[in-house]
Amino acid sequence: MAKTSDPQFEMRFFESVLRRAPDYTEVIEILGGLYTKHGRIADGLRMDRKLVKLLPDNSTAHYNLACSLALSKRHREALQTLRRAVELGYKDADWMLQDPDLETLKQHPGFIGVLEALKSQA
Repeated sequence: MAKTSDPQFEMRFFESVLRRAPDYTEVIEILGGLYTKHGRIADGLRMDRKLVKLLPDNSTAHYNLACSLALSKRHREALQTLRRAVELGYKDADWMLQDPDLETLKQHPGFIGVLEALKSQA
């Protein structure tokens, strides 16, 4: 029998872990991803902001925050955060171009600038 996941159960589980360990960065990252994947964009954004606060030099945390900001249609903030992710070492230009979370930014001149900066580092 194939195992199916229950996103509500998963979210409740990780929320209960987070209540007991509010700075557990791995759980914050997982929960942020689950929220976003299941349409809870504002909750995902909240988790991504918390993760960046706890891991200010983590390029992936900044990248995920940029994605949440883009999904929230906060384009200026998303581009600033994406630039910061690249400054901190985010390198995956191919994924950035494919990432559906960044779809609303892809035609923005600032996005093109971030990509050019990333490619010039390579």
